Amino acid sequence: MNHWNTRFQAKNYIYGTNPNVFLTDIQKKLQLSGDALTIAEGEGRNAVFLAEQGMNVTAWDYAESGLTKTKKLAEERGVAVHTELVDLNEASWRTNQWDELVCIFGHFPAELRQKTLRGVKEAVKPGGYFISEVYSIHQIPYKSGGPKELEFLYTPEEFLQTFPDWRIVHFFMGEVVRHEGELHNGLAHVIQFVGQKP
Repeated sequence: MNHWNTRFQAKNYIYGTNPNVFLTDIQKKLQLSGDALTIAEGEGRNAVFLAEQGMNVTAWDYAESGLTKTKKLAEERGVAVHTELVDLNEASWRTNQWDELVCIFGHFPAELRQKTLRGVKEAVKPGGYFISEVYSIHQIPYKSGGPKELEFLYTPEEFLQTFPDWRIVHFFMGEVVRHEGELHNGLAHVIQFVGQKP
């Protein structure tokens, strides 16, 4: 049993049930519709939010317990979210499939991170968007959440070098305050990226 599967077995939602603030702001600004994929979705808060906005949402995670909670939250909110148990090491990225692809605090070792970002680039439809908020390499001293190992944290170059031909709608690296359940709490150092595929 993996670490996240064990962690998500808690009765409460450890990152809360409210969506990520950055995602809600961007969704409001862009008014996106169509098919959305959330990766490393956890317990479903962001996937359910997108479904509430009228999107057809698929949520990927490799913790069965997290996907179970995603389904439960969707049912409570009266929306549908399709869930898939996916290990990103073995993910099958279909070309030009998603109008919106979301990764909120999805942290992986460097090699898998690069593989995943390349998959994202392939899978978003032309004209579609990739939206991400993640902890930067400067996060560790903040002690407000996220990985404790540098290898799992992001640099700006990872986004800018992977998506050089995309339209950069929003890019930010710096401090934000996040209150998301028990494990993301307080001042944090993040990277935010919103790109549109040409």
